[in-house]
Amino acid sequence: MNLSPDLERWRHEIEGYARQYGLDFYDVVFEVLDYDQLNEVAAYGGFPTRYPHWRFGMDYEELAKTYTYGLSKIYELVINNNPVYAYLMKANAAVEQKVVMAHVFGHADFFKNNLWFAKTNRRMIDAMANHATRVRSYIDRHGVETVEGFIDACLSLENLIDYHAAFIERQERRERVSAPPAEDEPAEKVPRLPSKGYMEPYINPPAFLEEQKARMVERAKRKKRVPEDPQRDVLQFLIEHAPLENWERDILGIVRQEAYYFAPQGMTKVLNEGWASYWHSTIMTQRALTDSEVIDFADQHSGTMAMSPGRLNPYKIGIELFREIEDRWNKGKFGKEYDECDDNDVKRRWDHKLGLGRQKIFEVRKIYNDVMFIDAFMNEEFCQRLELFVYGYDARTGRHVIVSRDWRKVKERLLFQLTNLGQPIIHVTDANYANRGELYLQHRFEGIPLDVEKARDTLKNLHRLWRRPVHIETVDDERGRLLSYDGVEHKSTRL
Repeated sequence: MNLSPDLERWRHEIEGYARQYGLDFYDVVFEVLDYDQLNEVAAYGGFPTRYPHWRFGMDYEELAKTYTYGLSKIYELVINNNPVYAYLMKANAAVEQKVVMAHVFGHADFFKNNLWFAKTNRRMIDAMANHATRVRSYIDRHGVETVEGFIDACLSLENLIDYHAAFIERQERRERVSAPPAEDEPAEKVPRLPSKGYMEPYINPPAFLEEQKARMVERAKRKKRVPEDPQRDVLQFLIEHAPLENWERDILGIVRQEAYYFAPQGMTKVLNEGWASYWHSTIMTQRALTDSEVIDFADQHSGTMAMSPGRLNPYKIGIELFREIEDRWNKGKFGKEYDECDDNDVKRRWDHKLGLGRQKIFEVRKIYNDVMFIDAFMNEEFCQRLELFVYGYDARTGRHVIVSRDWRKVKERLLFQLTNLGQPIIHVTDANYANRGELYLQHRFEGIPLDVEKARDTLKNLHRLWRRPVHIETVDDERGRLLSYDGVEHKSTRL
C-alpha cells in the first residue's frame, strides 16, 4: 500500500469500526492513483494486468473525457479478490477518502459473504495476468489483427451465458450414459406392467404397448440430437462443438471465464451498492465523521443518492430498501398478522419492538440477488415513500413523463430490467438444423422483441465461430420469425 500517514490512520480506524459492526471481509489492499491511472485501471475492469484489446482503450478515452468535462468522477474502484484490491483517487478530499474506505469495506464484506459470489475465483487478478500472457503469445504467433478480430467476435457474444450456471450440476459431472447396444444385441424391450399370464392382454393391451414403443423411439431421437436439451450457455456449447482452432478455443474460454467472474456483480448491483452505501452512511454518521466534515459528507452523499426521472440509481434504491427492511423487522411489520391488517393507521403505528432489523439485513446480504431483493421486499409503502413511478418519454415535449403511479407496475418494470441483466434469453436448440450442420437458436420471448440490428450483428459473429449458417427463432407482432445469416446475407422468414 502507498498510503500517506493520514490515509493509513483513517484506514485502520474505519476498518475497526466496520468489524465492530459485524462486517467480515478478506484483507483489503488500498492503492492511491491519480485520475489518469484510475481511469486506466477502470477501463480494464479493475484489472491492470488484463489482456490487451482496443475496447479497453475506447473505455479509457470515454472515462478520461467525461472526467475532463466534469460529467463524471470515479470515487472508488474495488475488485472481488483475496485480498481485496481497492483504488483511491489521489485528488479526493479527506472526507471523500474516508467515505470511500467505508464504502469499500461494505463491498468487501458483500463479496465474501453473498451466495452469488461463492463460486467466483478469489485469485482472479492472477488469472487475468495468465490470460494476458496467453493472448499476447497468440498475437505474436498469428498477428494482432487476426487475434483482436476474433476477440471482437467473442466479446460481442459474452452475454450468451447462463448466469445461474455456477450453481447447476454441469454436464461433464453427470452420470455418463452407457453406450448404445451393438446392432447384434437385442433392442431395449418395450416396458410392460407386471401381470399374470391370463391377464396379459388386459393389463398390457396392444395399444398401450404401441404407445410405449413410440415413446422409446422419441427418446432415442432426442438422445441423438445435439444438444439433447436446449442449452443456455451458448459460449460453452461453442467451445465444445464449434470448428475452432486451439488458440481460438482458448480465447473463447478466456472470454467465457471472465464473463462468469463479472456475472454476480451484474446480478447484485442494487444489493451490493445498497449494502456498501448503508455501511458508509452508518460508519460515517455514527463513528468516523468530525464536526467539520458533516457538511462535506452530506453534500457528497446526497449527490451519490440523487435520482432523476427514468433513471435507476442502484445506490438510492439499495440503501433505502435496506433501511426499510431494518425498520420493518425492528418493529415486527411482517408476517400474517401484519399483512392481513386492513387499517392503514394501525399499520403506520405498528411497533412490536422486536429489534430484528440488523439481523435481517445481514441475512438478506447473504442469500439474495437483485431480482429476489426487489421481488421480496419492494411494497406499496416503499414505492409511495420514495415516490417511485413508471416513466415514459414524450416525443412531443421531449421530456420524461409519468405513465403509471401503480406500485405494481413500478416493481414489474424494475424486475424486467434486472432479470437476466436486461438481456434477451437465448438457447441453442439444434447444431444440425435441416441436417446441414447449421446452428439453430431460440429466443425466449417475454413481451419485448429482439433488436433486429443487434440480432443480425450477433448472428454475424456467431457465424464467424460456427462457420456455417446460423439462425435464431423469435417473435414479433405476435408471430414467429426466423432470422438467418449464411455468411453472405441476412434473411428474415415468417414462421
